[in-house]
Amino acid sequence: MKTTLTTVDRANVETVLYRVAICAFTYYEGKEIDDPGFSVRDDVEWCLAALGTHAETAGSLRADIHAMITDRDADRRTFIARLAALAEE
Repeated sequence: MKTTLTTVDRANVETVLYRVAICAFTYYEGKEIDDPGFSVRDDVEWCLAALGTHAETAGSLRADIHAMITDRDADRRTFIARLAALAEE
């Protein structure tokens, strides 16, 4: 069952997108070995934190963000459209 998020402030959605981009740009395979304190899961949670209380119901958005960070072939257009839809009124 997919969880639906209620409408989120556009600035918060843009912050999520910005954070995902930063994480994706700085991620590389083996980063966990080079930086023992690094965790993709922590990066995902940092990205979602911009949604505030909505982050608790983000469900499948977590998997999408994880893919955006770790898979350079992931479909970013679909992800961006999904984020934009959260801010639609």
